[in-house]
Amino acid sequence: MATSIGKVVAVFCTICVISCAAYPLFWHGRPRGGMIGTPKRRFSGPLPPDQWITQRLDHFDDANIETWQQRYFVNDTYFKGDGPVFLMIGGEGTANPIWMQEGTWIEWAQQMGALCLMLEHRYYGESHPTKDLSVDNLRYLSSEQGLADLAHFRNFMAKTKSLTKDNKWVSFGGSYPGSLSAWFRLKYPHLVDVAVATSAPVQAVMDFRGYLDVVRDSLATSKLGTKCNDNILSAVNQLNELLLHQVGWKTISDMFKLCKPLTGSKKNDVANLKETLAGNFMGVVQYNKDNRAFEGAVGTEITIDTLCGIMGNDSYKDNLTKYAAINSLILETYGEKCLDVSYDDMIKAMREVSWKSSAGEGGRQWVYQTCTEFGFFQTSDSNNQPFGADSFPLSFSLQQCMDIYGKHFNITTLAQGIERTNTNYGGTGIRATKVIYPNGSIDPWHALGILYDIPTEQKAIYINGTAHCANMYPALPNDPPELVKAREMIYTLIQTYLKES
Repeated sequence: MATSIGKVVAVFCTICVISCAAYPLFWHGRPRGGMIGTPKRRFSGPLPPDQWITQRLDHFDDANIETWQQRYFVNDTYFKGDGPVFLMIGGEGTANPIWMQEGTWIEWAQQMGALCLMLEHRYYGESHPTKDLSVDNLRYLSSEQGLADLAHFRNFMAKTKSLTKDNKWVSFGGSYPGSLSAWFRLKYPHLVDVAVATSAPVQAVMDFRGYLDVVRDSLATSKLGTKCNDNILSAVNQLNELLLHQVGWKTISDMFKLCKPLTGSKKNDVANLKETLAGNFMGVVQYNKDNRAFEGAVGTEITIDTLCGIMGNDSYKDNLTKYAAINSLILETYGEKCLDVSYDDMIKAMREVSWKSSAGEGGRQWVYQTCTEFGFFQTSDSNNQPFGADSFPLSFSLQQCMDIYGKHFNITTLAQGIERTNTNYGGTGIRATKVIYPNGSIDPWHALGILYDIPTEQKAIYINGTAHCANMYPALPNDPPELVKAREMIYTLIQTYLKES
């Protein structure tokens, strides 16, 4: 069973241009497949082939002449010579060419006669800048290097396709790539004319305690109402009572189907357990009712109502039994026989530096980025959420950074990295132009995004009742009116901003 940090790759949204973690559950609210996973094909015919561009290893050191090959994809099926260029930005996982034929952006490309491009993010998927993922080699992994890759790629494609100034550029991204989309427009406004930044957490923060606050509010939207949170808190309190003695440790091991017997004196194992059990709710909330079924995602039928329905089912003995039933449901859904909460096993796996290791699928890389420039640690430090304020505190996340990468990856260096990130990009005070920020009210990541219009032609679109990156999926007949309207607004704004460019 996947361990806590192994689930790390799971927390963002990048259109399967993104994460493809092999971990079945969640780490800090991030589901397998990142924000958007691998879709099922609706159309026959060949997919766009892999193509490669030569990139510099370090864009900011002129003395370093090392280069590497970065993967990208092209779909020029709908392109009219004078049409715009749509650039999908890859993120913390493998870029899948199926997304060159699927998604809302493709529908817009058909209508606007756009050229579609997708660039895989350095260090993810098949884009390997270095021989392995050692700490020394990971120093070339950052959002700034990723943006510089995009800039070079943009200029390269303009020359390759003989594009002119009449071919306006629009960047797209969801979650981390959503932030990159906004930052690309901010840092390289002469290269991209409009940016769509879906579910983009533009504010870096070390202790993201607000994540669980939104989870609490989202769970309260179920038919059970606030009682869902009350029953979860009751279950956590029962769990804490069992953790006080060895007999309770065995009861927990049996109830939650742990791969190894729990030793309650091992605080990191306990924190891992509590975080994983909370993650069962975090991941479902983040993707609640999103249209992921078309892409082959597992567990899409499990919603907020499903979980709260179990927590409100009085046929169970008590609230802890309900909590365990949800864990069993998640294990069964992902085809896992047991839950591994061993902290030592987790750290050992995440220290692997080979591209072929399970951590090399994206977990080791994304955790490195969170430990150096973003934070984003979805801790339990808020007193206003039902999973226990002391369950998985900030110190637990910081300990993982040090245990995986070294003692100097500590709170001091991370605080400096976060300050640099927010100084570099502006956080929620970003001052770009012609950027569109869609966010869903159910999605916990909206707490770090742009929720109100900014006078410098930055438009916030807040979509009530939707979760992470919902507007990026193909439309469904039963999509809520708020989502339908949001897609129309985004499309209209793109057209308006392009005319003004």
